[in-house]
Amino acid sequence: MLTLIAGLILFLGLHSVSIVAPYWRNRMVLFAGEGTWKGGLGLLNLLGFGLIVLGFAHTRQAPVVLYVPPGWLRHVTFLLMLPVFPLLLAAYLPGRIQSKMKHPMLAAVKFWATAHLLANGMLGDVLLFGSFLLWAIIDRISLRSRPVQSVRRASPSRYNDLIAIVVGLGLYALFLVKLHLLLFGVSPLALPPG
Repeated sequence: MLTLIAGLILFLGLHSVSIVAPYWRNRMVLFAGEGTWKGGLGLLNLLGFGLIVLGFAHTRQAPVVLYVPPGWLRHVTFLLMLPVFPLLLAAYLPGRIQSKMKHPMLAAVKFWATAHLLANGMLGDVLLFGSFLLWAIIDRISLRSRPVQSVRRASPSRYNDLIAIVVGLGLYALFLVKLHLLLFGVSPLALPPG
């Protein structure tokens, strides 16, 4: 459990530098150079992500049940996951989705985390998905009062929304049928026991 907590603190903490200290971050980028800053941050994020994966795997070996979701919540989970991949892609594909949602990646994280909290009641799940949900909410609120940072995106195109939706839904289908089981050892389509 401590490995998961350490990974979450490192990963989400690094992703929160712009929330809690945007001017310090900008000074560090100027001091170290953008490439050095992003490279160092990338390595630390990779370490945090690795700790999250390792820690989450350990929580699966000795699960602590906090709640057992009712079976009908599976359908709500599938529904909440529908926009996740299109929103993630829309974050980098300028179009109507991006302009309407303002911050589609944060919306995707909120949908993803909420869906998984509805489907999973183990302590490790609540720590993982609850932390990401809380971070996304705080990040979204903080965007109202901090300077906007430029993000590298694709060129504007009238097809970007269509690409985000079609490719995003295709990725969702691929995750449902194969990738979730392959990557995480659990098939979302498997019927729950009982």
